[in-house]
Amino acid sequence: MSKQPLRIIFMGTPDFAAATLKALIDGPDEVVALVTQPDRAKGRGKKLTPPPTKVLAESVGIPVLQPTKIKTEEFHNGLLTYRPDLIVVAAYGRILPKSLLELAPLGCINVHGSLLPQYRGAAPIQWSVLNGDKETGVTIIQMSEGMDTGDILLKATIKTAPDETAGSLFDKLAVLGSATLLQAIQGLQDGTLIPVAQDHDLATVAPMLKKDDGLIDWKKDAKEIECLIRGLDPWPTAFCFLDSKRLRLFSPEVLHKESDAQPGTVLQADKRGIFVACGTNTLLIKEIQPEGKKRMAVESFLCGHPIAAGTLLTQ
Repeated sequence: MSKQPLRIIFMGTPDFAAATLKALIDGPDEVVALVTQPDRAKGRGKKLTPPPTKVLAESVGIPVLQPTKIKTEEFHNGLLTYRPDLIVVAAYGRILPKSLLELAPLGCINVHGSLLPQYRGAAPIQWSVLNGDKETGVTIIQMSEGMDTGDILLKATIKTAPDETAGSLFDKLAVLGSATLLQAIQGLQDGTLIPVAQDHDLATVAPMLKKDDGLIDWKKDAKEIECLIRGLDPWPTAFCFLDSKRLRLFSPEVLHKESDAQPGTVLQADKRGIFVACGTNTLLIKEIQPEGKKRMAVESFLCGHPIAAGTLLTQ
């Protein structure tokens, strides 16, 4: 006898969550409602923009809820009307109260973009790249009241590429997380998953990043700066200043070449990129985004804006 499809409420907001929502929509169970963040003003025109999950949900007729407060009795009772068997959370952006964690018979499960207990918090994928990890993955947990502290239901790992950016890793983990989630839901239905408590002594945190975190200190080792640039691509981006104007940097490559020049000094700039002296070794920058302009290859920028050897990229 086949099992009845689960009734699932999904809570999530950005592209990472949209990939997970798409997997649930295409899967055997029924997504009865989406809970996501309110529309936000974006861009220079401050146009009100819906979250990616909302766009997807509305395209297939799934009811969308965008509460400004989630700890109210009204919101709780509203969710009950959907008669959920399970709540699935992926990058929703808020801590859920105990009342919501216990609302569905199967509870709440979360798709987290790290191998917990590593990188608890809002930015696990970026911090994995920032720290130069060679392996990362996703963890499906049974949610508890703490920040990513719940019991582990399932894990999946992936190797990171040497030139991995936060953006490219987001895409890979979104796919991996979606597939792993479907396995976990099947295991919950079958009763084959055995929750495993996290070792809290091994926990590390991955706090939200700020724009100022991208300011480059050229006195650091080239490898550390390279990880910073990749870890903050596409947001909030790593940057320095050229002629007092903000210059965002992308596509870095470490060159094991020492220089006596002051850290931040341009050693040369040509069609290959900008060669910059660091505290240790040299960094080659292949793409940039000058202030007020689009991202481009260094070669394109140099056609109209040559950078002389000896120029100092400042903080």
